[in-house]
Amino acid sequence: MYGFSQRELAKRAGVTNGTISLIEQERISPSIGSLKRVLDGFPISFTDFLTVDLQPKRPVFYERKDLKEIAGGAPISFKLVGKDTSDRSIQMMHERYEPGADTGEEMLSHMGEETGIVVSGEIVLTVGGETRVLGPGEAYYFDSRLPHRFRNLGQAECVIISACTPPSF
Repeated sequence: MYGFSQRELAKRAGVTNGTISLIEQERISPSIGSLKRVLDGFPISFTDFLTVDLQPKRPVFYERKDLKEIAGGAPISFKLVGKDTSDRSIQMMHERYEPGADTGEEMLSHMGEETGIVVSGEIVLTVGGETRVLGPGEAYYFDSRLPHRFRNLGQAECVIISACTPPSF
């Protein structure tokens, strides 16, 4: 969580590297005093550590019916994981493009980065001045400020699993 190595945490806490390793492996349970020294190495108080709520604040798992349609259905469907992205750092979607579907002649552009993997079918993706046909198993990753457009010029539906950060919908 905080990116400390065992050695760095041991030094900060004033305990041995072996002690940190055994605690991580759940082979020993530290005394209250040892736990306090270890926690002193983190930017968290002993009280906060003991009262931290480890329960998720929002759903973790989503059934197909729980995905929120944000593009209106045919000929393009964007189903969002979660109903609200206002407090999230990433947006994950299940995208479906029917044959002939196009995000429009006016290129899209917004802050962030996008990535995706084509699950089935083919998509013609234009990013900046580059255009490429992507098929199953192929992927993309680009700066979303670059003008971009998705088109399905094939005869079959195209399905993509994508992510965008920060969320743009």
